[in-house]
Amino acid sequence: MEVLLGKTLEELQAVALQVGLPKFAGKQLAEWLYVKRVSDFHSMTNISQKGRDALAASFCIGRHQPVREAVSQDGTRKYLFEVNDHTFIESVYIPEPDRATLCVSTQAGCKMGCKFCMTGTLGFHGQLSAADILNQIFEVDARISGLNDSTTPSALTNLVYMGEGEPMDNLDNVLRSLEIMTSQYGLAWSPKRITVSSVGLLPGLKRFLDESDCHLAISLHNPFPAERREIMPAEQLYSIREVVELLRQYDFSHQRRVSFEYICWGGVNDTPKHAEELLRLLRGIDCRINLIRFHEGVNRQFANSNERQMEWLRDYLTAKGITTTIRKSRGEDILAACGMLVNALTTDTKKVL
Repeated sequence: MEVLLGKTLEELQAVALQVGLPKFAGKQLAEWLYVKRVSDFHSMTNISQKGRDALAASFCIGRHQPVREAVSQDGTRKYLFEVNDHTFIESVYIPEPDRATLCVSTQAGCKMGCKFCMTGTLGFHGQLSAADILNQIFEVDARISGLNDSTTPSALTNLVYMGEGEPMDNLDNVLRSLEIMTSQYGLAWSPKRITVSSVGLLPGLKRFLDESDCHLAISLHNPFPAERREIMPAEQLYSIREVVELLRQYDFSHQRRVSFEYICWGGVNDTPKHAEELLRLLRGIDCRINLIRFHEGVNRQFANSNERQMEWLRDYLTAKGITTTIRKSRGEDILAACGMLVNALTTDTKKVL
């Protein structure tokens, strides 16, 4: 049955006409789906009973609850969703005093095969639809709002498209979900509240920069192409230098922001020569660098940089003109930290259905 969640206003207007409703009912459908976020046709009280029956006969809403939840000792929550028969993805809710961030997946598994990323060991199991992406947001938000006893429509303040998968490899569905999140007929979020990550797939990246105003995060991890190629196969197709040259064509000095994600490994990419090459590579781009602690999990191939070296790298780059921060690690104990999403049905999870 065809899913309504993830359809644009124009498509919902076509749906209304298809089932014998007036065109303006498409806007009513958008309000029920995206503003009021109903999960059944019965709740759509300003649509006639005949119209609701016609909709239910040909369409489904497309909402489904997570099947499991894990709670970290630091308050991070991880949710497991089934998106197709026996295909699973994870989303991570990260609460902080001044914000509530949800990290969403865009693919089931990942094709990129980065050597340091546990998610890459899953392989690729399919694209997520816009409905699958939005469902993560709506379902987690509903639970968090309940947990916080919130009187506001949304408890979430920020979204990061940094879960399973490479967003630029599923760009049609990513852009569709972003349109619905930011449009007036949808959730009307500011693009400044959303960040989309990429390893640097140039064709998709250029289109994203042209068609979206959301923030961008580039998974960098090593400024030397030859060294980056050893850990990130995508470097063989699109060099980080080509990615940076593309970024130079865009203005990041106003509302839109670009950041570079940089996992630190001791003696591997946290050295003075890497710091100098980072400065050369990114010179002239208004950006920031986020240093990330390596979450090894079952991956013993790499060793984390020590705290003192990460602080040196942060302070050195910042002093040279690139604002650099050390990202606080969250949810590592439940395999919810950066690069650790492997759809694990572990004993610390509980069913939520």
